[in-house]
Amino acid sequence: MADSKISVLFVCLGNICRSPSAEAVFKFKVSELDLDITVDSAGTAGYHKGAAPDKRAQEVGTARGYSFKGLKCRKVEESDFETFDYVIAMDKQNLEDLIAICPAEHQHKVTLFLSHCASEEDEVPDPYYGGKKGFEYVMDLIEQASTGLLNEIQARK
Repeated sequence: MADSKISVLFVCLGNICRSPSAEAVFKFKVSELDLDITVDSAGTAGYHKGAAPDKRAQEVGTARGYSFKGLKCRKVEESDFETFDYVIAMDKQNLEDLIAICPAEHQHKVTLFLSHCASEEDEVPDPYYGGKKGFEYVMDLIEQASTGLLNEIQARK
């Protein structure tokens, strides 16, 4: 692990809906538990570089008490694989894309988000082209997987 401080990077395609939502939820949960964990998010594509997260994701997350303040979209960089202890993909395509660019010595860090919890789903679906109900469902999955991942991290310490 990089230094003694744990670091987690959440990744989706554009870093506009799912991964910034996961970042906001995870930061909140980390803060609640008073843990020292660095949390960030990125996309496998740089479509929205520098933009704030999707307004619909922010609305759903803010209604549940999460902050998106200061979050900006960015693209995954090769250095992220060395910097972060956990590189968490939202879906199988993102997982494939990450493995394709990840140096062999860091591939063990790359996992699917929902593999960290008991869920009927394998992937966090992309809500971008859907309505509010899709964003609510994605937030439910993110909350569940965030708790599972935090439990794993705490068990490893």
